[in-house]
Order: sequence, then C-alpha cells, then structure tokens
Amino acid sequence: MPDIARRRSLVKNLNAKIAAIPMMLTATVVFVGCTLWTVVYSFTNSRLLPGGDWVGLAQYERLWGTRRWLISVENLAIYGFLMLVFSLVIGFLLAAIIDQRIRFEDAFRTIFLYPYALSFIVTGLVWQWLLNPEFGIQAAVRSMGFETFAFDPLYNSDLVLYGVIVAGLWHGTGLVMCLMLAGLRGIDEDVWKASRVDGIPAWKTYIFIVIPMMRPVFVTTLVLITASIIKLYDLVIAQTGGGPGLSSEVPAKFVFDAMFVSQNLAQGFAASTMMLVAVIFVIIPWAYLEFGGKKRG
Repeated sequence: MPDIARRRSLVKNLNAKIAAIPMMLTATVVFVGCTLWTVVYSFTNSRLLPGGDWVGLAQYERLWGTRRWLISVENLAIYGFLMLVFSLVIGFLLAAIIDQRIRFEDAFRTIFLYPYALSFIVTGLVWQWLLNPEFGIQAAVRSMGFETFAFDPLYNSDLVLYGVIVAGLWHGTGLVMCLMLAGLRGIDEDVWKASRVDGIPAWKTYIFIVIPMMRPVFVTTLVLITASIIKLYDLVIAQTGGGPGLSSEVPAKFVFDAMFVSQNLAQGFAASTMMLVAVIFVIIPWAYLEFGGKKRG
C-alpha cells in the first residue's frame, strides 16, 4: 500500500511539473532572457536597431550626466517617499477605523477600494479634470462666489508633482487599507482584551503590540507600493505628460522617450537597467525578511 500511494504521489507531482513547463519556459526565455539581452546591449552604442560597437560604461556615464535623467530620478524619489509614508499611514488609519465594525462597512470598503480597479490612465484623466482650473475644483469654488480662489497645481512646476501624488494616493490607498484590514482581522481578540484589562490606551496597543505583529503585512505592502512607484509611467502620461517642462518627468518616461522618440536604444537600455537595479534593491531585503526570517525561526 505505501508503494502504491508513493507512485500515485509521483504521478501527481509529475503532472504538476509538466503543466508548469510552459510557465517556466516563459519566465526563463521572456523575462530572464530579455533582461540579460537588455543589460548586454546597454554597453553598446545601439541607436535605431540593436547592435553597434561595445562602449563599456559610456552609456551609463552619459545617462548620469543627463539633466533630464537626474530630474526624473529626483522626482521619483520625492514621489516615492511621500507615497510610501502617506499610503501606509492613511491606509492603516482607514483599516483601523473600519476594523471597529462600523455600520455600512462593506459599502465603505467598496468605495475605498474602487479606485484601485481603475487603470492609471483613467485615474490620471480623472484627476487632470479635477485639477484643471477651468473645469475642476478651482472653477467649482469660484462659481460659489470666491473669485480670487486659485488652485492649479498641474500648471505650476513647483506643485505639479504633488498633484500626481494625490492621484496616486487616491488610486492605491484602498488596496493598502484592505491589506491592513486583513492583518488587523488576523490579530487574536485576546490581545485586545488583555490590553484593555491592563489599561493600555488604544493608540499604544496599535503602536507597540499590533503593528509589530503585522510585520509580514507591512513588508508585503511595502513591496507592492515600491514596485508601483518604480514603474510609474501611465499616471504621469495621462495627467501631466511629464510637464510643465520636466517638473513631473519620471524614469519610465525617460526610457520610453529614449528608445522610441530619440531612437537611442542603448541609452534607453541603460536607463531601464538602472531601474532594474532599483527593483533588485527592493526584492533582496524583502526576500531576506520573508525567507531568511522563517529559516532562522
């Protein structure tokens, strides 16, 4: 009997492995292969088509000497920092409020999560309209009699990035809320009872007990938010087009323009490789926290 059970297990595992072959080939050839191909050709002087001569680190030196690239990296750093902080804080606060078993909980969860179901293109267009001084918030307030009210962040190079951040928060905070709510619902009720018996204020319970217990949820949320930050492109294209000037330029747009507008493949490959390095710096700490911690445990 044990031999029969072992054979059946081997057959099941074999079927699963065979079914996984197409995905493994796709991951190996498409993702790994194309990534290596991009990295290799970033060391050439390819223009319209892949090829050209080997130039070593010349494309990277030129990249980091380009003002447009430096501005795009700076913009992404500002956007990323504010998105991480505000999305985590707002998402957690919303989750903590909904976790109190408020009335119409399902309706509120749907309302907050709905923007995430929209594409970044739709989100960008919606907020482009809302922040348009002729049709959006400024026009609505002026129609109430406040003729001197001015609110046009998308046309102000000093404020346009914050307009993009608001749209990004509106789009992604609902997902953060749902992840945090799932983590809060996983906390044992005895933890709350014990804190109330000991007279610990609710805010201290959240900060010193609940949040440390939700570390895996926070790590996963951070990875998801960071990945969306690094690949930021369509929201900017739909909302500002990278303007005014270069005030909302981001690395992904720089890559697209270098490859398909300037027809400088090698420069685009170098920029995309730097974005890949940023992704690796996110994945390695996540993998260490997730798998290294479990191994030690």
